[in-house]
Amino acid sequence: MSVSVSLNELLAAYEWVSSGEAAALDCEAYVGRNTGSIHWRGEGIDEKLPEDIEDGSLYIAVPQKSEFDLGRSLAIRFVEEHLPQHQEAVHGLFRKKGAYAHFKSLLARAGQIDAWHEYERVAKENALRQWCEENGFELVA
Repeated sequence: MSVSVSLNELLAAYEWVSSGEAAALDCEAYVGRNTGSIHWRGEGIDEKLPEDIEDGSLYIAVPQKSEFDLGRSLAIRFVEEHLPQHQEAVHGLFRKKGAYAHFKSLLARAGQIDAWHEYERVAKENALRQWCEENGFELVA
C-alpha cells in the first residue's frame, strides 16, 4: 500500500530545498515514509523535527532540482523543441554567469515565457511523480 503525499505540499518543499538560498539557509525537507507528512528544516522554520528524522527507513529527504536535471538541461531541451533557431545562443548563455536571467530575457523577446513556465511546471510534476512512485508514495492533488 502506498502512502499519499500532497502535490502542493511536495512542490512547496521541493522549491524550498531547491532555492538558490537553500544551502545558505540550511533548507531541508523530509517526507515521512509511513505518513506522507512533510517536515521542514531551515532558517525561519519553527517546526520541531521528529528526533528520528535522520532514519532513512522512516523519512526521506525531498530531492533538489539538481537531482532531477531540471536546470540548464531542461532549458536547453525547451529551446530545442520550441525555439530551435536559438539553440546556439542558448548554449552560449549557459557557459556564462547569469545564464538563467539571460535565458528568461530571450524567452520574453520570443514571446515564450508562458510556454516555458508550463514546460517547467510539467517537468517538475513529472519528476516528483516518478520520485514518489520510486519511493512508495502516491502523489495526490
